[in-house]
Amino acid sequence: MTHKWTAISDLTGGFCATNTYCRACKRARVTRVHTYLTYPFVLSWSLLEAMSAGALVVASRTPPVEEVIKDGFNGRLVDFFDIDAWSDVLISALAQPNRYRDICVAARRTIVESYDLRTICLPRQLDFVENP
Repeated sequence: MTHKWTAISDLTGGFCATNTYCRACKRARVTRVHTYLTYPFVLSWSLLEAMSAGALVVASRTPPVEEVIKDGFNGRLVDFFDIDAWSDVLISALAQPNRYRDICVAARRTIVESYDLRTICLPRQLDFVENP
């Protein structure tokens, strides 16, 4: 079932494993900003997919998220309970999308270079299983 192994960095087409997954990936490609509210500590595929699609990600500042997103470099991090900061960053992102273009490019590069299924993740998983 290779359709389930679509690389995180390969969102250009092909068969999608689930309808919900397909819709999420398509939305990530056209969104102005992907808001990722998580508390206290969850990092999910949707964050990685949004970054892979080159979306601007504004996310909760939590340890797992900070492992992937460096504030101002490949995304924006905001304290979960800071409503004013969320408002400021989201309004800025929507009003001035070109200001965040470099961050979006860096987000995609982060995923391709660190989380690509075919070249990074799968080889590491196979090595882990085959060489305990």
